[in-house]
Amino acid sequence: MPVPPDIAGTAALSICESLLLALNDGKILPEREIVGILRDAANAHEFAPGADQAEMHKAVAELINGIIAGGNSVRRP
Repeated sequence: MPVPPDIAGTAALSICESLLLALNDGKILPEREIVGILRDAANAHEFAPGADQAEMHKAVAELINGIIAGGNSVRRP
């Protein structure tokens, strides 16, 4: 049975956030590097070429920027 894209996307986001937390907890990547990864991902969508999926790219960039602002992928005191 095929997995709907929204379920696959939610699962991927959860897995990635867990990996980022583990990398930070294990002192493999510092918080600034993790935030840099997230900023790069957001920028890739903010400046995506083509207008055919502009709304989707804008929504993805906003979601990633919300993750950065909320600290979901790094444990903050």
